[in-house]
Amino acid sequence: MKLDPFYLIVDSAAWVERLVPLGVRLVQLRSKDMDEDGLRAEIRKAKALCARHDCQLIVNDHWRLAIEERCDFVHLGQEDLQTANLPAIRAAGIRLGLSTHDHDELETAMAARPDYVALGPVYPTILKTMKWAPQGLERVRVWKGRVAPIPLVAIGGLNPERLDGVFEAGADSGAVVTDITLNPDSEARTREWIGKTEQWR
Repeated sequence: MKLDPFYLIVDSAAWVERLVPLGVRLVQLRSKDMDEDGLRAEIRKAKALCARHDCQLIVNDHWRLAIEERCDFVHLGQEDLQTANLPAIRAAGIRLGLSTHDHDELETAMAARPDYVALGPVYPTILKTMKWAPQGLERVRVWKGRVAPIPLVAIGGLNPERLDGVFEAGADSGAVVTDITLNPDSEARTREWIGKTEQWR
């Protein structure tokens, strides 16, 4: 499986509607503070928008809703992986991405036979407080050696200026949240990411 090198992560269908039409080909809907009905509506809207613009939608954490709404990709953190019904996810034909931060988590992730593995934070990040220090590019190289041939997603503190480094270290895709969503011109920044990742597409 091949992932688009530009992996956008947003917390609402409104962001999907705003940025995906610019040429985004891979987006994760990551909403942490919404009730089930609201999230279901968000997934449905995001899924329709992505279908219209030839974009791959990945649902974060909420694997039951992903199954019910017939999504085709879900991303799980390590805590969610412990409680997820992996056979049910696979039986529904849903592909699986998993987060990792250290060697033990990578071992756990690989045992679940994921379709891709994410490593972070590569650089310091303001998205959330983490107990892990920035991993750095050498860890990206090590992780790629351990997960190949499945795709490796680098996340944490990325911006267009750092992308060549993570791709040259072996990452297949670079994930972004705040560099775009907190940018005063999110559309222009999205176009910059698309342009920067074009050579790796």
